[in-house]
Amino acid sequence: MLRYALLRLLGAIPTLLLVIVLAFLMVHAAPGGPFDDERVLPPEIEANIAAAYQLDQPLPQQFLQYISGLLRGDLGPSYRYRDLTVSDLIGSAFPLSLKLGAMAMLLAMLVGVGVGTFAALRQNSLLDRALMTLAMTGIAIPVFVLAPVLVLLLAVHLHWLPAGWSGTTGGGRFILPVVSLALPQIAHIARLTRASMIDVLASDFVRTARAQGLGTRTIVRLHALKPAMLPVLSYMGPAIAAILTGSVVVEEIFGIPGLGQHFVRGALNRDYTLVLGIVVFYATLVILLNLIVDLLYGVIDPRIRQR
Repeated sequence: MLRYALLRLLGAIPTLLLVIVLAFLMVHAAPGGPFDDERVLPPEIEANIAAAYQLDQPLPQQFLQYISGLLRGDLGPSYRYRDLTVSDLIGSAFPLSLKLGAMAMLLAMLVGVGVGTFAALRQNSLLDRALMTLAMTGIAIPVFVLAPVLVLLLAVHLHWLPAGWSGTTGGGRFILPVVSLALPQIAHIARLTRASMIDVLASDFVRTARAQGLGTRTIVRLHALKPAMLPVLSYMGPAIAAILTGSVVVEEIFGIPGLGQHFVRGALNRDYTLVLGIVVFYATLVILLNLIVDLLYGVIDPRIRQR
């Protein structure tokens, strides 16, 4: 298992390098620069600023210097936040984004698995069809549409929840962002769980358990749920990536001072190092989480052995 994990990490290096190269080229291909909206400066001062941030060097040399800094764990200084490095900004904002994403993922797993199992036990019933129709609707509606609709309905019209982050305290301000992130994943997980649970409930070992007189609840809890979770576990990697990328939109909509807001502001301000640092951080996080999901396969199903 350790050898497999190391090989997967080594195999992820080319993927991460490709992400860095593409992000670097796209950021530098965008029109404008990080200091274009400053007041008009004499040419010699502009040249000194460019030299201080190494923006006067050829693009290949800038890339090699950036890679050299990454190998030392240095993501570089921010062009817009004075006296702060990109590592400082990520370190201060990531705990909030992590909390938001973890709560959304937990909610998606609990509700999605519960709804999918409930629908599978009532296969082809009216309730099953209604739940799957809602799930398809949840999959079809993107986060940037769902979040404003929830704000309009629950915050503006009904006044049940706060509409934004600033000026509010307590756990209530987490509800709308977490629900906005979790609802599409609930829909995906519910459909996966239903399909997998139906297959497992039709298997031989479940029929044997029924023949021994075990009840449906006992069969699901002790025998069917664990193997039915394998497709859901496979989806966890893409689901986590979807929540991470979706949090960029949600944090901007609700004004949450997390990594998503830093990413959007960095892109608008042409803060090259900040955008690149967040992209590298997210890409590394997704690769590691996908590796963890693969390793958990062997824990849930002992028949699976990674070689």
